[in-house]
Amino acid sequence: VQPLDAPEHAHLTAAGLSVRCISTLDELESALSHGQVMALVIRHDSHLDLLQSCQNLMQRAACALPVVCRVDRRNLELAVQAMRQGAAHVLATDDWSTASWQMAHQAIQALRLSSSAASMVARMAPPSEVVAAATPQKSVVYVDPVSRHLLALAQRVAQANVTALIEGPTGAGKEILARVLHESSKRARGPFVGLNCAALPEQLIDDMLFGHEKGAFTGAQKDFKGLFEQAQGGTLFLDEIGEMPLHLQAKLLRVLQERLLTRLGSERQVAVDVRIVAATNKDLRTAIAERQFREDLYFRISTFKLRVPPLRERTGDILPLVASLLLRHAPNASNFTLSEEAQAQLLAYPWPGNVRELENVVQRAVVLCANQHIEAHHLMFDDAADFQMPMVQEAVSTASNEALQFPDTSASEDNTVIASNLQEAVKSSEHQMILAALQSTDSRMEAAAKLGISPRTLRYKLAKLKAENGNLAWAA
Repeated sequence: VQPLDAPEHAHLTAAGLSVRCISTLDELESALSHGQVMALVIRHDSHLDLLQSCQNLMQRAACALPVVCRVDRRNLELAVQAMRQGAAHVLATDDWSTASWQMAHQAIQALRLSSSAASMVARMAPPSEVVAAATPQKSVVYVDPVSRHLLALAQRVAQANVTALIEGPTGAGKEILARVLHESSKRARGPFVGLNCAALPEQLIDDMLFGHEKGAFTGAQKDFKGLFEQAQGGTLFLDEIGEMPLHLQAKLLRVLQERLLTRLGSERQVAVDVRIVAATNKDLRTAIAERQFREDLYFRISTFKLRVPPLRERTGDILPLVASLLLRHAPNASNFTLSEEAQAQLLAYPWPGNVRELENVVQRAVVLCANQHIEAHHLMFDDAADFQMPMVQEAVSTASNEALQFPDTSASEDNTVIASNLQEAVKSSEHQMILAALQSTDSRMEAAAKLGISPRTLRYKLAKLKAENGNLAWAA
């Protein structure tokens, strides 16, 4: 094995990497067996034999490390082969820029996070029941058999340069699947550009999609490339396309048919090379029957249809998602564990808000648990009142023995509330957290943001709390 020379060593160090030079495969095998290696940087001349040998050693050592391959910039075929063979990143042998090494560092970190998520999931549940699967680029979790089937189908669809329509409820992960389609396609090196059609007024959607020329309207002080032009060579993701106004649907259809667009205020046509991936939480066939969506546009955008099921239909994804979310939101996330009772509740809850709601629950649990061990009473569900918690004896015992402190809610001198069952413990924890947020912020809007809920949800919970505890001044 050819060792790194001084400039390579210096730039790796400058990029934030601790470097150890290994000159033989025997030395590498010893380092792997002692867990002393977090990533590999390998140089290749004309073949990938060294990469294959290193991968064989890692397989024998039962470890999967990110690998950065350095190849001659004139040997593009070798670079492509390295990526196909599992390299996390490829750099030219004459590229000495710290920025390039920092990009390699980011690729290494992404793979290490995916590995940490898999390790955390293995600690949360029996190995026979949980298998971690994630794409290195985005740590996307597709573990449940339903999700694995969807991922396999999406990766096949990605290879065809056709439009795709993703259907599914709000918060289920439609944009994540759209990114999988992009990153698994031949357009992966191009841009991924997204637009939520429900989030903008009609006039702004028109301008955002198709652009304008300088002077086209008052305030148009310079030319603006619309999202079609910004996505040239890549993918344009149109989220909530069912909310697009009818006259813009007609304009979009024409661009898709002719692959040409005209900016507002211009007579010049611009050729566009963009793949369209659309998403909706509506039944577009019903919208067509109600004359709210064009049938011809529907057939144009739905060459392939993919359905993202709600989270309650893919429970095998829940615990791996929790692991991934902990990595995103919790300091020292790899040290977190979930009790069996907490796992049971997470798996039993129907998740009307899907992955977005799960993210809120995880964030609240991180705030509530003090010792990096998440118990059932740390889980605060948005619709807990309508959810029959799975009754696990140990969780009930733990909750019933825990005294939860509340503000003075009555004339009684004893303001300690004893939780008599698990559901009451969860409700009490929720009340306590709401009070703490209100006391530590200057407004309800700030309190809602701190709790990870909307101001409207906070108002509802306060009104409900006041109805249950009549004289709560702080809930007024």
